[in-house]
Amino acid sequence: MARWAPLKRDQLEALASEILHNYGRGRAMIAVDGASDAGTRQFADDLAESVRTLGHPAFRASVDDFRTPRSRREPRGQLEASAVYNDGYDYSLLQRVLLDPFRATSGTGFVLAAFDAERDAPMQSKWTTAPPDALLVIDGPFLNRPPLADRWNYSIWVERERSDDSGTPGDSADAEAFAAADAIYRAEADPRGKATAIIDNSDAESPRRVFADSC
Repeated sequence: MARWAPLKRDQLEALASEILHNYGRGRAMIAVDGASDAGTRQFADDLAESVRTLGHPAFRASVDDFRTPRSRREPRGQLEASAVYNDGYDYSLLQRVLLDPFRATSGTGFVLAAFDAERDAPMQSKWTTAPPDALLVIDGPFLNRPPLADRWNYSIWVERERSDDSGTPGDSADAEAFAAADAIYRAEADPRGKATAIIDNSDAESPRRVFADSC
């Protein structure tokens, strides 16, 4: 059985081919950005698999595996939009153990996941190495905010016209907090405008590329 419906397969292959045409040599980092309910994780999984199908090494990470401890994410015992946006993710750790060492091509090891939000505890570090020519595909919210926006070779903005509960963190109160944090992010960082490619993921089995003046 085919992994993807034809339209999805073709879209992912075209996107992977475009990325490899520009970044097939050396190390490159690809951001799959979008709101918390946009389906970025699955899209990034499928994109990385498409890159591998084309014969190029691809590694996967999610910013959700670099969250901060619950006491910092939920300072008053519940999620709040400002805390989600400003304190929800450990960007210093992300850069120190993943982005910086991945960018280096000297055989330096890197860590693809560092914090388990469910257990509210750090993960045991698993160091990985990559060949000189490789892609890192990382998904999650807020990837084009400072100080991360300048780190990506290629940025994909994934959006949905209509969303459901799949991929939305937590209960309805949590979903509201994430939605409000997404609004703060879009107003502050204009991630759609920064994107190299925009994907309408309203139908996850038939994603469509949307062309805008910025990309």
